[in-house]
Amino acid sequence: MSEQKLILVVDDDPDLVEAVSMKLEAKNYRVAKAYDGVEAMDRINEEKPALVILDVMMPRKNGWDVCEEIKNDEGLKDIAVVLLTAVADSVKTTSYTHHDGKTTLADDYIPKPIDLDELMEIVSDHCG
Repeated sequence: MSEQKLILVVDDDPDLVEAVSMKLEAKNYRVAKAYDGVEAMDRINEEKPALVILDVMMPRKNGWDVCEEIKNDEGLKDIAVVLLTAVADSVKTTSYTHHDGKTTLADDYIPKPIDLDELMEIVSDHCG
């Protein structure tokens, strides 16, 4: 059996982190958790996950900044990043649009509320 891939789940909503973590563990992934962008970067540097599921709007450091830090770091840039955002793509008055999600350095994007099955497909695409 191949080694379990480590996935870091980052969101300031503990219930969401728990729901996603349980679904990932059921699919045989190892899971690490963080609840804001600063904590996320600490975990990423310590544990080098295969993939980061990253909320955009968080305290201390937002998901855009964390994603940029990962992708601009030679030692971390191969980590896949999936951005989560609660702002629907129909909202054009905010910088958090679907279009922006796709033009950042992130590898993928999923809107909130999250469809866990869709998220598992994205994870599978990036982690096998």
